[in-house]
Amino acid sequence: MNEATQRSPAERSSVWEVLAVFLRLGLTSFGGPVAHLGYFRDAFVLRKRWLDEQGFGDLVALSQFLPGPASSQVGIAVGASRAGFAGALAAWAGFTLPSAIALILFAAGVERFAGANAAGWLAGLRVVTVAVVARATWGMARTLCPDVPRATLAVAATLVVLAISGPAGQIASIALGALVGGFAFRVDAPGSPRPLSLAVGRRAGGWLLVVFALLLAGLPLAAGASGVLGVLLFDSFYRSGSLLFGGGHVILPLLQAQVVPPGWIDNDGFLAGYGAAQAVPGPLLAFSAYLGAIMDPRLGGWPMGFLCLVAVFLPSFLLVLGAMPF
Repeated sequence: MNEATQRSPAERSSVWEVLAVFLRLGLTSFGGPVAHLGYFRDAFVLRKRWLDEQGFGDLVALSQFLPGPASSQVGIAVGASRAGFAGALAAWAGFTLPSAIALILFAAGVERFAGANAAGWLAGLRVVTVAVVARATWGMARTLCPDVPRATLAVAATLVVLAISGPAGQIASIALGALVGGFAFRVDAPGSPRPLSLAVGRRAGGWLLVVFALLLAGLPLAAGASGVLGVLLFDSFYRSGSLLFGGGHVILPLLQAQVVPPGWIDNDGFLAGYGAAQAVPGPLLAFSAYLGAIMDPRLGGWPMGFLCLVAVFLPSFLLVLGAMPF
């Protein structure tokens, strides 16, 4: 029996420990969501042993199923399981705020990530990211696909995602896995993942899902009635975060359609911010802080930047914490 299995599922962490671990990840996790999941596996399964392999795989599957940024949702779930609501907030803040602050500074003209001098080290970071992704994929494959039937299902799901672009491919591969797994695979009780300590019960989780739906339906009405820029932006970014499937890059056309046609930001400014977002660690959706900051130069753009940042990640909080008890 390994150490991960011996540790009690009731073990908890302090909020400060959760914040410290995720702050380190927020300062060093370059690459996209798949690379972030590789960093998370190293931190939470191999080093900290907060999760076992199956538990981590289940959280990844849940986050892929829900709309929103997968790596951030896994982080929120891990933080919630270790230190409750405060742990979920600490995990999000530690992982997200370093890149969000850097992008707000970039919007204010303090940080510059463009130019020929940046090309070399950016290329180097992307090469390292490939190695991180490959190592994480291989490690998870050996645990989650230990036999021919499950390896075949993984390959089939990969082909579906490659053949059907966009969210449809993601949803089709998830449906394929659920259908085939329900009929073909039987998991014995001793092999089940170690249970997580949940931050909320089923009743509270249900209410969080209700709040998510009410905001999704009600914010457009509030935005149309008020016409206030802050309410309009909160509605636009909340809906974008609620309709995101397939990783941070998928949300870029949604955000562009929300902010460029109304004239809140021009296309060149949008693309400049996207380029800057590639140069910082952490989740790509921190790009929303840049968009809010550059639209409102007052006070250096900080208030509107954080408003947009909170709006785009709020659906993930409500969905993950609402779905975990079920």
